[in-house]
Amino acid sequence: MREVTKRRWRVVLDVLLGLFLAFIVATDTVGSRSYWELAGGLAVVAGSVATARRHPAVSLGIALAGALAVPFPYRDRVPVWVVFVLVAMCYQAALRMDRPRTGLLIGAAVVVLGLPLALVVGPDGVGDWAAMVAILVFAGLSPWLLGRYVRLRGDLARTGWRRAEEMESRQRLVADQARLRERARIASDMHDSLGHELSLIAVRAAALEVAGGLDDAQRDAAAQLRTSAAAATERLREIIGVLREDAAPVEPVQGDLGELIARAQASGLCIDSTVDTSAAPPMVARAAYRVVQEALTNVAKHAPGAAVTVRVLSSGAETLVEVVNARPPAGPLPGAASGHVGLIGLRERVRLVGGTLRAEPHDGGFAVTATLPHDAEPAEETPEVASDSTSARALELARRDVRRSLVLAVAIPLALFGLVLAIGGIAFLYQWNTSELPAAAYDGMRLGQARGELALPERQRVARPTRGEPATPPGARCEYYGAGRSFLNDDYAAYRLCFADGKLVSKDWFAEGGS
Repeated sequence: MREVTKRRWRVVLDVLLGLFLAFIVATDTVGSRSYWELAGGLAVVAGSVATARRHPAVSLGIALAGALAVPFPYRDRVPVWVVFVLVAMCYQAALRMDRPRTGLLIGAAVVVLGLPLALVVGPDGVGDWAAMVAILVFAGLSPWLLGRYVRLRGDLARTGWRRAEEMESRQRLVADQARLRERARIASDMHDSLGHELSLIAVRAAALEVAGGLDDAQRDAAAQLRTSAAAATERLREIIGVLREDAAPVEPVQGDLGELIARAQASGLCIDSTVDTSAAPPMVARAAYRVVQEALTNVAKHAPGAAVTVRVLSSGAETLVEVVNARPPAGPLPGAASGHVGLIGLRERVRLVGGTLRAEPHDGGFAVTATLPHDAEPAEETPEVASDSTSARALELARRDVRRSLVLAVAIPLALFGLVLAIGGIAFLYQWNTSELPAAAYDGMRLGQARGELALPERQRVARPTRGEPATPPGARCEYYGAGRSFLNDDYAAYRLCFADGKLVSKDWFAEGGS
């Protein structure tokens, strides 16, 4: 459904782009009344827009072919629609083409083909060809380079996020291995404790089997009990071996907390301990042992010399384990990076006894706290979901930022352009209207009148015809005023008043191409 929506939006955007470019073509060619140019421009727009997504090279070729229209005689007019089509299509082609070589070859072919075309049909020959090349450089090559940059930046970003996802997957595998390792250690603990109990049962059954005062039926029962205990021990060993198949060999938890803390103190750690696990079941006591063992290992590795406080207190319902280290005197050990594998294993150990584990910074040091209930089911496992991974969320945020920056990159220049255009338009209209000379006032002027006697507008006309102006009288200074024509006309007709020694010596009305 999402892909269908994307395709529909792409079609809508292509249609809007095509309509916009067609409007530019129509607006630019209506004034020149060149219907062949109008038909050719619309064909270039339709062909380039229709092939832009699936065949960007073809779209680029059609758009660049439209640039060959520049050398044709257009009454000293450069076709503006060519510039708009080149900017839009060259950018999109560069954004979608895998390799730039094809686009560069097409552009070179158009430049080579445009030279003989300009020499044959262009009114200015090489000058028209130079104009076409200039348009190709600024309206074609510049957007092309921008599109290539955007494409390469996008490819680089996608490659980086793929690497990030691969690294996250690798970290997830490491976490799974840590959990399996901890489960294998738990299995070893179970084998030691249960095997020991079963061995005691087998020994007692053997002693009962040879004891006096038993009849044959009782001795057979004792023998069967001894055999069953031995078989159960063997079966337990096989089960533990199966559990260990997917995990590296590990050493089971051995000793008690007192011995563990004593060994850590002997190695140089400054430990203040309070330990009471008399009310803890065996599995809870072993989990508490592992929490303290891993926490002290991390202190020795990452906070050498820091004072450590160990609290292990058991009540009737739960055992609380707390290992807190202060800020290390010399700072953390350089180069001692943590992969958090040990903490992952601890979380798995604590989860399997139904407890909770917290490991977080504390007053410049670090605190590991575990709550281990004595009679609870294993907590529910909450594996990471790939679709909700950190890299996926970061990628979505990065895409949102890119979209926002693209919108701003387009919207801000357009807004500034519109603002400048509006200010310029208002200033132009104001100057146009305040420089208008009424026809009756012009007709009433007589040569030889002093300038101070004439009723002249506040300002002179800036936009006036560039051709058709009569010769200027010798020694005169001329002023220009509006002649009552609309600014939409191309001729910009104007009144010219020439003064010499403060007196009117010449008055003329002239327009583009005639006087």
